[in-house]
Amino acid sequence: MISTHFFERNLFKQIDNSALVVFRMCFGFLITCEAWGAIATGWVKRVFVEPQFTFNFIGFDFLQPLPGDGMYYYFGLMGIFGVFVMIGLKYRWSMLAYAVMWACVYLMQKSSYNNHYYLLMLLNFIMCFLPASRYASIDVLLKPSFKKISMPRWVLVFIILQLWIVYTYAALAKLYPDWLDSSVPGILMKARADYWLIGDVLQEPWIHKIIAYVGIFFDLLIIPALLYKRTRTFAFVVSIFFHLFNSIIFQIGIFPYLSLAFTLFFFPSELIHRLFLRRKPYYEEEKIIVPPYKNLFIAALSVWFIIQVALPSRHWFFTDNVLWTEEGHRLSWRMMLRSKSGSSSFKIVNKTTGKETYVRKRDYLSPKQLRSINTKPDFIWQFAQRLKEEYAEKGEEIEVYVRARVSVNGRKSQILIDPTVDMAAAPYYHFKHNPWILPSKLD
Repeated sequence: MISTHFFERNLFKQIDNSALVVFRMCFGFLITCEAWGAIATGWVKRVFVEPQFTFNFIGFDFLQPLPGDGMYYYFGLMGIFGVFVMIGLKYRWSMLAYAVMWACVYLMQKSSYNNHYYLLMLLNFIMCFLPASRYASIDVLLKPSFKKISMPRWVLVFIILQLWIVYTYAALAKLYPDWLDSSVPGILMKARADYWLIGDVLQEPWIHKIIAYVGIFFDLLIIPALLYKRTRTFAFVVSIFFHLFNSIIFQIGIFPYLSLAFTLFFFPSELIHRLFLRRKPYYEEEKIIVPPYKNLFIAALSVWFIIQVALPSRHWFFTDNVLWTEEGHRLSWRMMLRSKSGSSSFKIVNKTTGKETYVRKRDYLSPKQLRSINTKPDFIWQFAQRLKEEYAEKGEEIEVYVRARVSVNGRKSQILIDPTVDMAAAPYYHFKHNPWILPSKLD
């Protein structure tokens, strides 16, 4: 039985808040770059403006892009809230606004799905509850009594535990044959053969082996190595190389730099204070401040981490391989683990006349959506529902039959969807296997 004193000492003891203050500035800058960069790089145009509709997370059909140039203004406003977070202006409201807006962005489209986007959604809401603007902020400038040089230790514990879960699951997800024999890194590197200077080197089998095993060991060991004093500096140097490599090779936005910013929480607070906030008084007291809502707080913290541990494990309880079905793939820290290619055709049968027509997918879908609909069962189901709604508006009842073949990690393609099932009438299950996905021959 863990004593009450244990929780009070490890969660509510006050420590210096220099790392959190500096992290807030870095985080605000990075989420601003994420929002405004999405406009500058054309990501908003490709994902929200050009498509006729988006493939939202199932159950969030009400989330669709704003018409016209609305999504440009949407991301522009997000960037402004990011600046407010960085400078600490109305911090909690600004952080909450960004968190809600980013959650809507995340849930309204899956064509550009990325686990890092999910992590950012979690972090946004986490940051809403952290006392990150109690120093070096406009909020303190406007209200000096708001200033504080300490924070409860649970802030540090929370962040480290959350990161540990992310990295551990990322490592465990790589422990399967196609990654261990380095064939998946080899496939991923083929798409980067035209990179200047390093493109040819990236095609070498020994590079693929290094990528495969360094990826596993880095994800598995980086948090313990940063926590341990004797390995911390080495781990930090390795982190810089690892994340810059990922940034250059995989071009995954702010995530590598966000990961580096998190290392602030692993170094002694005295060092962070000395390097970044010398004018700030350093907190050295040994004070424990237990809030009146202690029990509720500990319960909420426990529920949060139970969910964080359970969600990435759920695919083990589904039928068949997650690489094939995609069931349990999202929200699971399964990052860049497979390569899929495929083809699909949609046949519409008019229930009244029996007339059969084949859908010209390009009339409905963007190039990015076309790649997803050929390999992902939930996209296929959603498109069938979309077709059903469109024909219903014209007063026609239809059935939709799909022929889809998919290849996973270069294997021979297999039939993905049962061609005898009317996908317009098929139900979709979130928490169990969808039987219209045919069995795979994957290990």
